[in-house]
Amino acid sequence: MVIDRGFHEVSSADIPGILEEAARQGVPVFTLSTAGRTDKEAFFGAVRETLPLDPPLRTFRMVWDALSDSVWGGLHALETPRVVIVWPDARPVAGAEGDFWIALSIFRDELATLAEDRYTGGRPTQVSVYVAPALSAGEAAPAEG
Repeated sequence: MVIDRGFHEVSSADIPGILEEAARQGVPVFTLSTAGRTDKEAFFGAVRETLPLDPPLRTFRMVWDALSDSVWGGLHALETPRVVIVWPDARPVAGAEGDFWIALSIFRDELATLAEDRYTGGRPTQVSVYVAPALSAGEAAPAEG
């Protein structure tokens, strides 16, 4: 398995291989868990619990721009050339589809700007984001084989 910079939608069956390869290469991995929820509250909670943030997010405010800035600053402050973010239970939920698409957009923006010398003072970070959909009740997991 190759850890590629960028945004990747993968099956949940691919996650163990991604984690193994990242560990083999010594790449820091951050695994978000929203327990299958992707509303704003669940996403902000998972980010606060999992990702390095700089500046820290206030717990009572959920502002997308502040989240984006904080995640960017936190990942940049790691001073590591590569980072993997895995979201293995991502799925838009009824009524919160917009939140889901905003969250994915933030990841796409972060990985693009963190890879640029001009935005990072010559210290880019190659970010790999792997998003796997959560299975809803009644859905079968992919067959292993």
